[in-house]
Amino acid sequence: MNSFEDTIKSSTPTLVDFFATWCGPCKMQGPILEDVKKEVGDMATILKIDIDANRELAARYRVQSIPTLIMFRNGEPVWRAVGLQQAHVLVDKIREHQN
Repeated sequence: MNSFEDTIKSSTPTLVDFFATWCGPCKMQGPILEDVKKEVGDMATILKIDIDANRELAARYRVQSIPTLIMFRNGEPVWRAVGLQQAHVLVDKIREHQN
């Protein structure tokens, strides 16, 4: 998971979606994240982490419900939300943590 660690250490906000393939709300979050990426472009990196394939990573960040979205900047979590999040909320949070 070196690339994960390197990515979240960036000064560019990294929004991580912890999800599972069997999770209904997670499936709805996917297209929303695609819309967010189109809107924010290079202002942020968006990663999807399958908790079933990355149990250790999910445990490290105490992911207990999904979807869980965590925004990192400079290696530190700066924002966290559990449950389905709308695009405008995510875009606002990315802009808020840019500077």
